[in-house]
Amino acid sequence: MIEIKIKELGYTLPEPIKPVGAYTTYVISGNFLFLSGILPFRDGKILKTGKVGENVTLEEAQKEAIQTVLNALAIAKDCLGSLDRIKQCIKLTGYINSSANFYEHPKVLNLASEVLINIFGDRGKHCRVAVGVCSLPLNSTVEIDFVFEIRND
Repeated sequence: MIEIKIKELGYTLPEPIKPVGAYTTYVISGNFLFLSGILPFRDGKILKTGKVGENVTLEEAQKEAIQTVLNALAIAKDCLGSLDRIKQCIKLTGYINSSANFYEHPKVLNLASEVLINIFGDRGKHCRVAVGVCSLPLNSTVEIDFVFEIRND
């Protein structure tokens, strides 16, 4: 069971975040679950803000990316009933709020990818895009959207 694995790895799923605008946090289409861009909220707040390479370190941004994965899994569990319905993590697109001279965007997402692989095994392996941007909502350091294939059983 995936939720047991999450606890064994020392993580706790937060309460699923709610939309902060005119959108939904997820859409199920056929056998796919699409999640909107997810931010690293903790208890309703973004704790670390700013630009990676300026006032946020690579390590701090990696922690924010991991929190974003946990937030995404909380939403997935809320809409699916169980994370065991996830057949495969298909793709992540990560947006990194970074300074103009920061070029290690993939490293920000590496730990997030590893968390998914540690939780789901081979089903956590995914395609990925890492993009540097000049700003993100609420001055967040990271925003990630997700695509999962799901079982309809």
